[in-house]
Order: sequence, then structure tokens, then C-alpha cells
Amino acid sequence: MGEKPAPRGEIFVVDDDPAVRETLSVVLSSGGYEVICFADGAALLAVARNRTPACILLDVHIPGKSGLDILKELRGEDYPAPIFMISGQGDIPMAVNAIKNGALDFIEKPFRGSEIVSRLNDAIMAFTRRQSAGSMTKIGSLHFPGREPLTRREREVLEQFTAGASNKEAGRTLGISPRTIEDHRANIMKKLGARNAADLIRIVMTAQRAS
Repeated sequence: MGEKPAPRGEIFVVDDDPAVRETLSVVLSSGGYEVICFADGAALLAVARNRTPACILLDVHIPGKSGLDILKELRGEDYPAPIFMISGQGDIPMAVNAIKNGALDFIEKPFRGSEIVSRLNDAIMAFTRRQSAGSMTKIGSLHFPGREPLTRREREVLEQFTAGASNKEAGRTLGISPRTIEDHRANIMKKLGARNAADLIRIVMTAQRAS
């Protein structure tokens, strides 16, 4: 076996499934992190208020307050560490809600260990670089370098989507059918290279912070 990687800092893992905690602990430890596991949000909050890890992995479905509740609570206190949400039942509204409320990314189970470590490394570095970023910018003035430009209508749809509107709500606001909204969203994701809803929100937020 090779040498153990240099310490990268602590990662807090919050999940009520012992198997998930064990898997993430092994994977992240092998990636050079110190891992501290919690079975619920209350246990996390008791520790997180006194120390800041490199990152938090927070499951949406935990006993007591939900992961989203804990996320909102931490973000309401301007918590300085990036937070990843984990869910085995992820859907578009949940992904949008989590990222709109300050999650850096959204990880769906089952996940690949090596991919998790790579994504966390990249995210923590990017988050650190963005700490002093300025205020958010409107979708209409954003630029996505290297990507095919969005049409005016696509930007309007994207603004609705990032505000958390459903296809029906967005269609009513813009005066077009939900099916047309869905088609526009598919085109937007293709143009911006987004694999899923969480990815799309992250691309937009990265562009906002860079502007």
C-alpha cells in the first residue's frame, strides 16, 4: 500500500443509515479527510456551531429536522463551510430547493466513491476561491463562456426555473404551455452541458458568482 494522503481537513457526514456513514467514512478517509459522522441534524448542529469542517455531507431524509431544515438553519447563520445534500429520492424540486437554499451540490444515491472524493476536492477549492465573490447577477446578463448562447425566451425560462417555479407556474407566468417550458428547459440543459437539475443550477450560480 502507498503512503496515506496528506490531511485535507474534516468532513462532517450526516446520515441515519449506518451503512452509508461507513461507506462514506472509508471513501473519504482514503481520500485524505478526517471524517466525523452524525446520525441526525441535532448532533451535527451541536458540533458545527463550535467548529468548521472543510465540507458537510448532509442527507435530506434524517430523523427530526430534515436535511433541508438543517441546511436552511446553517445558511441562515452564514455558515462558512460548503454543504452537499445527499438523497436516494432526489427529484428536480428537491434539487432546486437545496441549491437555492445554499447547498453547493446535490448527490444522488447510489454514488461512486471515487467520484465523490473528486467532486468534493473540486468543490471545496472552488468554494474557497469564491468566498469573497460579489453580489448575484440577473440571468439575462449572464455569460456562459464556451457555450452556445441562450435565446431571450430560454433565459426567461431559466430565470423561472432557478426561482423554483414548476413547468406549470413558469408557463402561466410566460404565457406558454408547460410542455413548451419543458422543451425549452431541455434545450437549455443541452446548451449549458448540464447533466441534471442540480448541475444546471450550479452552472448558473457559478456564472453569477463569476460576473
